[in-house]
Amino acid sequence: MPARSEVVSVIRHEVKPGHDAEYEAWVAEVLPIAESCPGHHGVAIIRPPAGSRVYTIVLHFDTLEHLRGWLESDIRHTLLDKVQPYLTHAPGEVEIRPGLEFWLSPPGQKHARPYKQFLLILSALYPLSLAVAWIAQPLFAAVPALALSPVRGFIIAATIVAVMTWIIMPRYTRMVAAWLYD
Repeated sequence: MPARSEVVSVIRHEVKPGHDAEYEAWVAEVLPIAESCPGHHGVAIIRPPAGSRVYTIVLHFDTLEHLRGWLESDIRHTLLDKVQPYLTHAPGEVEIRPGLEFWLSPPGQKHARPYKQFLLILSALYPLSLAVAWIAQPLFAAVPALALSPVRGFIIAATIVAVMTWIIMPRYTRMVAAWLYD
């Protein structure tokens, strides 16, 4: 029975030289279709760094079951057939990971040094934890049951993990990638 948890699908396509425009048009066609699938939680397109031809598509789904539904769908296979002439390898590399693992191990890159992981996460987590606790304070004052330590802690932790996973870390790791992976 499939596990029910946030999952990330990391798909890599190596695009033939001179076919970037066709590939980008294909991506623009696929995104709205994928977004309409049950359980779809978002997508990030990581364009190739200088000297590379590899595009990375990161799909977020709520469950492994919904992700597999998309990956194995007839429409996706039809769309893959359409893009094959522009790729150097068929059908492209697909990886499935738990949602949090993608924070610091983007596809195709070496792992960040532990001290850099620590500094990066701390620099995002500390200010976010202060901000979330401050922003949530009126809620805790208005609803005393939510102010109980375990409940308050859960609400703050869940908010921080969600914001880190879907908003901050995907952008932050791309922004500091040169430092993080050097």
